[in-house]
Amino acid sequence: MRTGFIVSFLFIGLMSAAQPVYPKGYFRNPLDIPMQLVANFGELRSNHWHMGLDIRTQQRENLVVHAAAAGFISRIKIEPFGFGRAIYIQHPNGYTTLYAHLNDFAPALEKWVREQQYQVGSWDVTLTVPANLFPVEKGQFIAYSGTTGGSQGPHVHFEIRDTKTENCLNPLLFGMPIADAVPPTLTRLAMYDRNKSIYAQAPQILPVSKTNSGYILAKSNLLKVGSNKISFAIGAIDRFTGSGNGNGIFSARILMDGQLQSEFILDNISYNETRYSNAQIDYRFKYNGGGYVQQLSRMPGDFSKVYIPSSTDGILYLQDSLPHIVRIEIKDAAQNISVLQFSVQYNSKLYPLQVAAAANRLIPGNVTIYETSSFEAYTTEYAVYDTVNVSYSVNTGTGTNNISPLHTFIGPTIPLHDQLTVRIKPDANVPLNLKDKVVIVSTSGTRKSVSKARWSGDWVWATFNQFGTYQALIDDEPPTINAPGAGNTIDLRKATRIVMAPKDNLNEIRSFRATLDGQWLRFTNDKGSLFIYKFDEKFLPGVHELKVVVADVAGNVTTKSWFVRR
Repeated sequence: MRTGFIVSFLFIGLMSAAQPVYPKGYFRNPLDIPMQLVANFGELRSNHWHMGLDIRTQQRENLVVHAAAAGFISRIKIEPFGFGRAIYIQHPNGYTTLYAHLNDFAPALEKWVREQQYQVGSWDVTLTVPANLFPVEKGQFIAYSGTTGGSQGPHVHFEIRDTKTENCLNPLLFGMPIADAVPPTLTRLAMYDRNKSIYAQAPQILPVSKTNSGYILAKSNLLKVGSNKISFAIGAIDRFTGSGNGNGIFSARILMDGQLQSEFILDNISYNETRYSNAQIDYRFKYNGGGYVQQLSRMPGDFSKVYIPSSTDGILYLQDSLPHIVRIEIKDAAQNISVLQFSVQYNSKLYPLQVAAAANRLIPGNVTIYETSSFEAYTTEYAVYDTVNVSYSVNTGTGTNNISPLHTFIGPTIPLHDQLTVRIKPDANVPLNLKDKVVIVSTSGTRKSVSKARWSGDWVWATFNQFGTYQALIDDEPPTINAPGAGNTIDLRKATRIVMAPKDNLNEIRSFRATLDGQWLRFTNDKGSLFIYKFDEKFLPGVHELKVVVADVAGNVTTKSWFVRR
């Protein structure tokens, strides 16, 4: 067996960002009801920061949604997950607003969107709207609220973006009408020994107490440590006036002896870097049930712009045995502040025994190749946020169509930022006619990902965005499609819609297409499982041929046709 790493080069980059002053009062509440939030900007989510405001709709759908300011509708996005149905409005002051999880659009816009979908033959679309087609005034009706896409309940997701960069900006900095006189709540402090990786340790959790003058450590406000390099992370939430809902904080900074060590501000984030939220948290701690804590120091492989560049990296370097004053300041977007202050003192006699580093490691900023006789993994320089000790195992998998064992590389407790290329050498002969039916299935905790495999000699390969298990198998089982009714000619004269629920053995439907007498028919696909057509002028009275074609990731195709009467 061959095993080892090839490390190419180190990439280092820190970028600064100015803190602009945003116009207050330019944008209005997009709803007619008082603004109350389910989630704010920068709130921590799975694999991303929340990039806007989730505005409550009083557990109702179909509330009127208004343009937040004058401008023109510049883009429409419709997708099964994510935003669902969304409108983008470009404004003359250099900003763009986004409104997501909508139900129907305003009638004229809804009609135009349907026409575009029929032209391209796809329900899932991103449409660029001509600037002169749908101008809007501030407060103009543009859509009805809903819960489409990745929404878990009725609300409006609202964003303000820089039109030129498309970076998302914190809407609360624009003077949105929501009262906030409540400072953030600090729930706990986590401490790390930075002589080793974040991922090679469990944090020391330090409870905190609130006093009239601020927060202190609950046990002793003098923290004695055995490491000369330490860092901290905080558990904190924010609330608005009159609301018990816990939201994300806006910023935090740490000082030692009055000198700024590190600061992060969640005010200007690109969707291209939102996955770096996994670098701001202790991902392993969260995965194991510990909840969110946010790092007060930039991790080595974090190249996002949320941390403000400073002369230090946020790690506290203790070079003597004297007490040093540590001050942590946490703010919300309204600049309400909470402060934790304590002292830290280094004592080398308290230093724990070190665990030897693994021979094989992934190091931030390094391109890495891991090789065995039947499995290979390739990372980019952006793969990990801190050093990761590699673990690898191989086990015989179950299932009749497997053509490789189950390879486990690292595992679900470590976040992967960039794509990982996985190569597997099958241990079974694959007939020539089935080679294009090979897929690689990856499982990481509860997440499963299926990718069509590509061949390179005797090996198959695919890319994934998670560490975990990987196995090659033959998928020659086509999807199944339900009939819209019974009989040789299905009677739909009393129906208002057609519901199709295609199934796949790996739960991965790649495409769905329905036609009526050869013409594309618009089936919606909200949240990915059901495809629904509501009868409209495209389905005239009489007998027609309804044809549905469904394909899975491996390229297996199922085609079904029925005669239907309307």
